[in-house]
Amino acid sequence: MMATESGTELSRTLRPRHLTMISIGGIIGAGLFVGSSAAIAAAGPAIVLSYLLAGVLIFLVMRMIGEMATMHPGQRAFTELARLGLGRWAGFTAGWLYWYFWMIVVPIEAIAGANILQAWIPLPAWQIGLLLMAMMTAVNLMSARSYGEFEFWFASIKVAAIVVFIVMATAFAFGWLGPQAPGFDNLTAHQGFMPFGFLAVLGGAAAVFFSITGAEIITVAAAESSQPAKAVADMTTSVVVRILIFYVLSVLLIVMVVPWTEVRVGESPFTLALSRMNVGWAGIAMSAVILTAVLSCLNSAFYVCSRVLLVLAEQGDAPQWLVQVNERRVPTRSVWIAAVAGVIGVLAATVSAQGVFAFLVNSSGAVILFVYIITAAAQIRMRRAHDASGLPTPAVRMWLFPWASYVAIAGMLAVLAAMATTPARAAELRTSLVALVVALICYGLRARQQGRLSYDRR
Repeated sequence: MMATESGTELSRTLRPRHLTMISIGGIIGAGLFVGSSAAIAAAGPAIVLSYLLAGVLIFLVMRMIGEMATMHPGQRAFTELARLGLGRWAGFTAGWLYWYFWMIVVPIEAIAGANILQAWIPLPAWQIGLLLMAMMTAVNLMSARSYGEFEFWFASIKVAAIVVFIVMATAFAFGWLGPQAPGFDNLTAHQGFMPFGFLAVLGGAAAVFFSITGAEIITVAAAESSQPAKAVADMTTSVVVRILIFYVLSVLLIVMVVPWTEVRVGESPFTLALSRMNVGWAGIAMSAVILTAVLSCLNSAFYVCSRVLLVLAEQGDAPQWLVQVNERRVPTRSVWIAAVAGVIGVLAATVSAQGVFAFLVNSSGAVILFVYIITAAAQIRMRRAHDASGLPTPAVRMWLFPWASYVAIAGMLAVLAAMATTPARAAELRTSLVALVVALICYGLRARQQGRLSYDRR
């Protein structure tokens, strides 16, 4: 039974432990465990700089989000901060692009999970994919608390796996586990530290952005906690430490333990590194961890899609029938839309597995960068207005304003430029630009329609 229109408030059932693991789990996905192979192959050992650059840029964006969230507490999604800073067009565009990004993640993760499970379950990949979709749909239809519990345990497993890997790889690299001690030799022994030049580092940052995205999920989940403003402020200031530890350090250790020339695209470099360390159970263990990461991302994608679509509907930028929630305060209709999109993607993959997967990834390659740039521009304008009004200083402030904000935008524009000049990334940029243009056209049509309605009423 659906709630009445007045009862559209979400629940407040997420606890601090849920939010902590959601923020960590949002960062650690299958993109780290598997997707890092393509990044390493494209940039060599210098991929460490790509991860560091992407991590710093995302941290700056998260700091800006934290500042805006403390200025305007109570926003259900960080994309609404763009609306407050730049106007309705920004909220519409950022909201739909962000929804589109995570909507694409749903079938991507379902397909990836099905491919992993095929080694253990004698069923076609599409059937396994549909089973995963059914499971995550059920979890997200239950309650926000059920999503938080699943994500808490998924993230705990991922964190534990990375910590164990970092300890073992460090011990191996420096000879604490035996006579073999590659140390830092593999960083320069094979065509140097930067075999493809600095442009490849920027291009690698573009690939990294897709896999490292997810830190901002906390701004969506915080709306269903008891203290949303405090949760956002706390998480946005600590996310950089997690990025540096979980991404930069683990990737650095991989290229120290294994020559980067031996990394194969599509195969987990973590498994390769563990095999080099003579860990016999590496393959099975990493498959289980990767599966956990995939399910975690699938779970989060469902959650984000449903909440962002609810916010868009509340603002009049999506059909109003999506506003309603059920007695457990879950926007079930938005959850079902994510489920339908995922099922379509999984079934389409049975026709052209590689083609569908490549199209889905390419069509979202730069979308998140567009959303971040809009968000950064909104923060600059909002901060200037805040300072000019003489209001109290927010609890979270962007450092070195406005220069750090400008640096963040310039860095993201540089990554887009690198994508445009890198053949392997140019297709992603073009397809993502199509998504941006479509969103802007839809806003123009929407605004024109509403203008006509207003004129008719007069």
